[in-house]
Amino acid sequence: MIRLLLLFALLSIAQSVCAQNNLRLNVKNRVTGEPVVGANISVKGTDVTSVSDAAGRAELVNIPNGERAIEVFSPGYETKELKLTFPLIDQTEQVVLLSVNNEVGEVTITSTTRISREIDDVPTRIEAISEEEVDEKTNMRPANVSMVLNESTGIKVQQTSATSNTQSVRIQGLDGRYTQILKDGFPAFGGFSGSLSLLDIPPLDLKQVEIIKGPSAIFYGGGAIAGVVNFVSKEPLGNHESVILFNQTSALGTDLSLFDSQKFNHLGYTLFGSVNYQKEYDVDDDDFTELPRVQSFGIAPRLFIDVSDKTRLILGNATTYQRRRGGDVFVIRGHADSFHQYFETNNSVRNITTAVFEHEFAKGRRLSIKQSIAVFSREIEIPNYIFKGRQLNWFSDLSYILPTQKQTLVFGFNATSDQFREDSQSSSLIHRDESITTFGGFAHDTFTLNQKLSLEGGVRLDYLKRHGAFALPRVSLLYRINDHLSSRFSVGLGYKAPSIFTEDAEEVLFQNVLPIGKAVETETSRGGTFDVNYRSTFREKISYSINQMFFYTKIVDPLVLLSNSDGTLSFSNAPKPIRSSGFETNLRVVYDFIKLFAGYTFTDAKANYLTGDQTLPLVPKSRLNSSLVFEKEGNFKAGLEAYYSSRQILSDGSKTVAFWTFGISGEKTYGKLTFFINAENITDTRQSRFGQVVFPPHQSPTFAEIYTHTEGRVINGGLKIRL
Repeated sequence: MIRLLLLFALLSIAQSVCAQNNLRLNVKNRVTGEPVVGANISVKGTDVTSVSDAAGRAELVNIPNGERAIEVFSPGYETKELKLTFPLIDQTEQVVLLSVNNEVGEVTITSTTRISREIDDVPTRIEAISEEEVDEKTNMRPANVSMVLNESTGIKVQQTSATSNTQSVRIQGLDGRYTQILKDGFPAFGGFSGSLSLLDIPPLDLKQVEIIKGPSAIFYGGGAIAGVVNFVSKEPLGNHESVILFNQTSALGTDLSLFDSQKFNHLGYTLFGSVNYQKEYDVDDDDFTELPRVQSFGIAPRLFIDVSDKTRLILGNATTYQRRRGGDVFVIRGHADSFHQYFETNNSVRNITTAVFEHEFAKGRRLSIKQSIAVFSREIEIPNYIFKGRQLNWFSDLSYILPTQKQTLVFGFNATSDQFREDSQSSSLIHRDESITTFGGFAHDTFTLNQKLSLEGGVRLDYLKRHGAFALPRVSLLYRINDHLSSRFSVGLGYKAPSIFTEDAEEVLFQNVLPIGKAVETETSRGGTFDVNYRSTFREKISYSINQMFFYTKIVDPLVLLSNSDGTLSFSNAPKPIRSSGFETNLRVVYDFIKLFAGYTFTDAKANYLTGDQTLPLVPKSRLNSSLVFEKEGNFKAGLEAYYSSRQILSDGSKTVAFWTFGISGEKTYGKLTFFINAENITDTRQSRFGQVVFPPHQSPTFAEIYTHTEGRVINGGLKIRL
């Protein structure tokens, strides 16, 4: 009998010790309520672990009985510990709210994953220019976002017109047509509108800018060979927010912008408006503008409707009008004569209508439907020549997100149509109408293997009516070596459908450029990036991070513009590829109210089809960007900036000079008023100091390739009012 009682007692104890329990958690950001994806959850003293999915949910299984400590950790957030006694009386899902404890955790991204994820948890290398940094650049140049990008490591804003100041974005030395420009995830910029895209996006309403370098075609298809830049707009918060900005420059520019937003119970809105005026500006007194006369106006309302707790509808419309007139200042001012005749006019109207429908199902599953229609009209005019046309772009996208315990699956389909119709008033004898329609499907999986290793893999299949089908795989890996050191690796394929709208054609204003021939093939690419990131603190007062990234891209059948014997220009595929390789180094140090940023880019971009020196024109091998910022939040901010560019090769094989530019800025806040002043390029570095920019005859000039500033030193200042 005693033996039976002892056996029964032992079995009871074993059952108590070995009893298994489950725990369901929902991890959220304490401030925003957004799910915290990829949070590591563990039961101390056991091997029981889990990782939160795309909806922030996680489940721990096989937890032994007794009092247990549950640890919840995510980079950028506080580490939280729950003490629970198992078996639990309450078996319902428990919500865990995490507070941000450093700057990294405040940055969430949407470009690659189609879901909100902390930037530290994404295997693809993504750079995010935060709202604070965007706000700083807004003070420097409120009219457009060119300053936001040009001072970033590995990115160059290339000026394509000496007199009209049109621009494109180059990543890792590759032409602007290889960079996909998005606004809130919509690819409504490019083609005929490409050189004006940056000039049509003022920065005041931006929350952040997301940049992916390297092949990024999974979600948005062709055009993302060099990378993707996504401008993310602000959304309405609970409180009313209103900002008015007034700016005046020494280069005779005036800017007025307004952003207003508010969130009600089930309804919210944002409203952005801007008016910009730039007087013709001739800094070197050669009679030709370095900055054209510009009159622009933009308005962009957005409506956010919470149909239910699980369903949201976002409707938006953005209209931009811009008139740019450069060239001979006498002509611009109405004093043309037999000697003063040259002008260059760009008149454009852009209207983009967008709609987003999102519905969340059980367990974090989500359906997203997007639709945009963009209409862009532009007229280019110089003496005795007009190029005029209209571009219609529409984009339809449907995606479904299926999160599981350790995976986030995204399936989708989208269709894009880009149609250009040249106006009958154009001077060209052959009209260059274009129509590119693409149908694509994609599947993408983000898989968290454990606390150290995460993978992203996907494939996209595109079909273009004229050019056939393209399979575009991409794989990314994130490995957390320890709490301080991590590494990322990404490889993928890309393509670009041929179009006459390239930087080379833009520089000649499409004059005598023939349409794309039937024999021209689609450009294809392969490439990848690899980086190592180290982040730590020194004596608990100094935080710092170092990122070292290497990149490589190869473009096969690159599109080139060639001169014909009859004076026309035609496109063809080069027989040898373009290769771009190099590395970027970024350093960030923060001590109290002092912040130091430094970035270095080495780019070796070669066009193997060129004879002699094969270096791509207008690509500096070395670029350095640095800034030192002193800031006391809500009180003052002051900054010093320094930028260096090494010598560049021009199309004729000649070399430019290397140059430095320096800047200084400051702002002071008094309650709701912020006064700011900025001195850009204080050493007055400009191309006309190094050589001739305008070549005779005066009545019909030609222009040098633009490799640095043309306007020289510019000082601006203004007032920002927050209501």
